[in-house]
Amino acid sequence: MAGESRSGGDALDPICTTGISFPATVCGYPISIFFIVVNEFCERFSYYGMRAVLVLYFKYFLRWDDDFATTIYHTFVALCYLTPILGAIVADSWLGKFKTIIYLSIVYALGQVILAVSAIHDITDANKDGTPDNMGFHVALSMVGLILIALGTGGIKPCVAAFGGDQFGDHQEKQRSTFFSIFYLSINAGSLLSTVITPILRAQECGIHTQQKCYPLAFGVPAALMVVALIVFIVGSGMYNKTAPQGNIMVKVCRCIGFAIKNRFRHRSSQYPKRAHWMDWAEEKYDKLLIAQVKMVLKVLFLYIPLPMFWGSRWTLQATTMNGDFGILIIQPDQMQTVNPILILILVPIMDSIIYPLIAKCKLNFTPLKRMTVGMFFAALAFVAAALVQIQIDQTLPKFPSSNEGQAKFINMMNKSLPIKAGANQFMLEFLNGFASTVNVTVRNEDFGDIVTNNMSKYIAKILFPKWCFSLCVYNQKFGFGSSYTYIITPTFCQEGIRPVLDIRPNSIHMAWQIPQYFLITAGEVVFSVTGLEFSYSQAPSNMKSVLQAGWLLTVAVGNIIVLIVAEAATLPDQWAEYILFASLLVLVCIIFAIMAYFYTYIDPTKIEAQFAQKEPDEKQKRKSLEMARKDSVEHYKGDRRSSDSSSDSSSDEDDVIQQSKM
Repeated sequence: MAGESRSGGDALDPICTTGISFPATVCGYPISIFFIVVNEFCERFSYYGMRAVLVLYFKYFLRWDDDFATTIYHTFVALCYLTPILGAIVADSWLGKFKTIIYLSIVYALGQVILAVSAIHDITDANKDGTPDNMGFHVALSMVGLILIALGTGGIKPCVAAFGGDQFGDHQEKQRSTFFSIFYLSINAGSLLSTVITPILRAQECGIHTQQKCYPLAFGVPAALMVVALIVFIVGSGMYNKTAPQGNIMVKVCRCIGFAIKNRFRHRSSQYPKRAHWMDWAEEKYDKLLIAQVKMVLKVLFLYIPLPMFWGSRWTLQATTMNGDFGILIIQPDQMQTVNPILILILVPIMDSIIYPLIAKCKLNFTPLKRMTVGMFFAALAFVAAALVQIQIDQTLPKFPSSNEGQAKFINMMNKSLPIKAGANQFMLEFLNGFASTVNVTVRNEDFGDIVTNNMSKYIAKILFPKWCFSLCVYNQKFGFGSSYTYIITPTFCQEGIRPVLDIRPNSIHMAWQIPQYFLITAGEVVFSVTGLEFSYSQAPSNMKSVLQAGWLLTVAVGNIIVLIVAEAATLPDQWAEYILFASLLVLVCIIFAIMAYFYTYIDPTKIEAQFAQKEPDEKQKRKSLEMARKDSVEHYKGDRRSSDSSSDSSSDEDDVIQQSKM
């Protein structure tokens, strides 16, 4: 940590960053963290805003099919959660957290700008028809932009949280805990606003020659927010407590672990005495401080093994079979996901200011690992709630033909029974005009044209057709979400009217029934994720804070991959059964994690490192003295050999003289 002199005099400036002092505070919190929180809010707005319209951009602008667009989207998201390891290595080993955030934020902002430029269709629209003439150029720009964004957002993810934790001293544990809650709050505030605002920006029309959906604006605003995030972070530069990197620590750690395993394998025989920990077999080559730090990291990473199962819920598809009419507004299925960040904004302050203090007053030892266990249990309950809702939905759904069946519908418009014989062809009729003349169909203000006799129409909301008396006959029908009707028009419709036949009932289960499961999963996330961020920081050695943050984020990537694998491999016929499977796996993982947490011993890395730092000079002195003694013994041994050799030579010479005298 570098010091910085401000004004004259010998007094220590509280803003100066040294090994002893910490930044100036307001209400017990360093001023610097406000810049970090604002930076995180803007960065998350930028990321989630861009991501909200990315699939639509792939499908409607780049003209990719659904499967390919989805594959590229998930590949991009996975890359964003895999690159934190790279950012953590660069931060802890080479540049330090501050410079890593600055440099990778520039890469991030550049990627956002390139993506926004790639969405301008007028760049290659030479004939001004609204369609880019060189789609390969736009695809190439898009991929370059997304790769830079993945490197940027992934690289700074572990550094920002760890850098925020660095702003607090050892005496500010409570404030540091609150900071991680505020930090998580800023993430979800940015996510919520961007997922609401960016689709609105995309819906606007813009262009030089032709008006199209405004993807440049939808990507341009997040790019501007990323530039703002970078500027805000740089403005607070003079107030930060900056921890210097300590060499290529990841290489040292990997070599230390490799040497310990190799050395243990060499001495696997029972004649060698056992050691307290398998990492202690590295003592012959590496100092005890590094070995102790590796032990700390491995203890936490071992705890992370069950955690990936927590991440991932597939409830958007469930919402497509539900009724989203809330009276004053209509909620689309993908908009129900905004319930999660809204509840996070509500629950984080409640947990910090009400729930946790109440638990503390009851003198219950609610440790971080116990909180995380409770969070996983809440997640399991959320999937159980989702399964119960799905069972109710399934009772209202129509029975569709299976993969080896077909469905046909026959409408008898004669006044007698007719025998029906279906041939080899399989077909389905939705709307049939049996009237002797054409029927004009309109949906709101959109005209679908005339439907000729015995032909089918699309789903309709309003039907207009002429009477024999040339007056207008209007039929109105209100559709519900997911409903399907067949309308029968007979030659006597003026007297009898149109006869509607309900094929598929409207969705009768309201989307509001998803709120309990969202509440449970969000409560679990608040208890689990916020605590996990804090735990990862508090149990990490000083030179590997970012590495453990990256390890925590890696559980998110692995969790999403596991969800996809389980969903594909299980091939369960009913959706509720899949939810129960996830709930069961979460309960199993929760039990395993609780057992692992029970045997975990909390440590204070600062104290341990301080103890080894005090011992280190003595250890080095001992090593020096041992090396000197070894050198002296070697030199003494060589000297003895030389003297013995010289004495033997002289004795042989004397023997020769005696021999000659005798002769």
